Amino acid sequence: MNRVRMGMAGGGEGAFIGEIHRAAARLDGDIELVSGAFSSDPTVSQRTGAALGLNPDRVYGSWRDMLAREAKLPEEVRMEFVAIVTPNHLHFPIAQAAMELGFHVLSEKPATCTLAECRTLADVLTRRGLCYALTHTYLGYPLVVEARARVLDGDIGNIRRVSIEYSQGWLSDQVENEGNRQAQWRTDPQRAGPAGSVGDIGVHAFNLAEYVSGREVAELCAVLDAAVAGRALDDQAAAFLRFDNGARGTLSVSQISAGEENALRIGVYGDRGGIIWSHREPNSLCLLYLDGSSRTVRAGNNVAELHPATRALCRTPAGHPEGFIEAFANLYRMFATDVRAMAGGSAAQASPATMRSALRGMSFIDAMIRSSGAGQRWAALQT
Repeated sequence: MNRVRMGMAGGGEGAFIGEIHRAAARLDGDIELVSGAFSSDPTVSQRTGAALGLNPDRVYGSWRDMLAREAKLPEEVRMEFVAIVTPNHLHFPIAQAAMELGFHVLSEKPATCTLAECRTLADVLTRRGLCYALTHTYLGYPLVVEARARVLDGDIGNIRRVSIEYSQGWLSDQVENEGNRQAQWRTDPQRAGPAGSVGDIGVHAFNLAEYVSGREVAELCAVLDAAVAGRALDDQAAAFLRFDNGARGTLSVSQISAGEENALRIGVYGDRGGIIWSHREPNSLCLLYLDGSSRTVRAGNNVAELHPATRALCRTPAGHPEGFIEAFANLYRMFATDVRAMAGGSAAQASPATMRSALRGMSFIDAMIRSSGAGQRWAALQT
C-alpha cells in the first residue's frame, strides 16, 4: 500500500509538538513526510528539513509558498494533506487555504481562534468535500474508546453526571517573560486567540466529556481567571455544565496548579454505575457499581472482554504499557484511513474528531468567554 503523503506547517526547532506529530505519523509506516514549512524563518525551516532528510526543494520558507508550490506538482507526487502544528492564530488561514487548493487537513486544536472562523472553515470543507480532523490526542487512547463504548451500550445506565478535570502547573510563574517560547505565544491574545487555558487544555477536556458520555453540552456557567498578575489570558477556569439529556457536570482546568504535570481525569456516572479514566493510568479503566464494588479493566489486544474497536487500537498484549505517542499515532492511522477511503470514493468515517468536533470545541470556548464575561451567567452553546 502506498504511503499517504504529508506536508507540515510549523513544528520547527524548539517546537514541542512538531516532533510528537512526526513520530506519531511514522509509527505505523503508512504516512510519509514529503514537505514542510517548519518555521516563519526560512533558515530554520531549511535546517529542520535537512535534519529530517527531506529534499531541500520540498522545504519552504512559508506555509503559503508550500501550498502554492505543492499544488503545482503532479498529483502522484505532491502532499495529500497538511498537518498544522503552528500557534493558534494560523490554524484557520492555513486550513482554509489548503482546502481551497484540494489538500486534506489534520490540525492541532483549537480549530480556529473564533467560532465565526470555524463556521467559515466548515463551509469550505462542505464545498470542497475533503477530510478534516483535529488531533484531540486523548481520543486515541484505547480505554477512552472502551469507556465510550460501554457508556453507549448502557452499561452504567442513563447518564446523570459528568466530571472532568485537567490540571497543569507549568504556567504557575511568569515563564512567558523568561524566554519560554511555548508560554509566550500561549499567553498572547494575538497568537493564542481570546482564551488561554480554556483554548489550550479546556477544549481537550470538553471534547473528552462529550466523546465519552455520548452527550452534548447544551449550556454552561463559567468563570475564567488569570491568577498570575499581568497575564492577559486566563490560566484557570471552571464551569457547571448542563447536557442535552438533562445530566449535570463540572469542568475544571488549570495551568497554575503548582507541581501538576498533565493531570486529566474524567468520571461519567449513570443510574446503574460509573466509569473513570485517568491520564495518569491510561491503560486502566475503573468500573463502579451501585453496591459499592469496583473493578479495573486493562488494555491489551488480547483482552477478550474489550470491544473490537478498542482492541484494534491496542498495539501490544496486556501488561505492556502504551501511551501518548501510540495514542497520537492511532489518530494519524485513522486519518490516513479516511484519506485513502475518500480517494477510493468511499466516505471518511474513521477519525473521531472531525469538523463537528471543531465546531463544538469553538462553541465551547465562545460560551465560556460569554458566560464569564456576563458575570457567570448561563450561556448556550451555539454551534
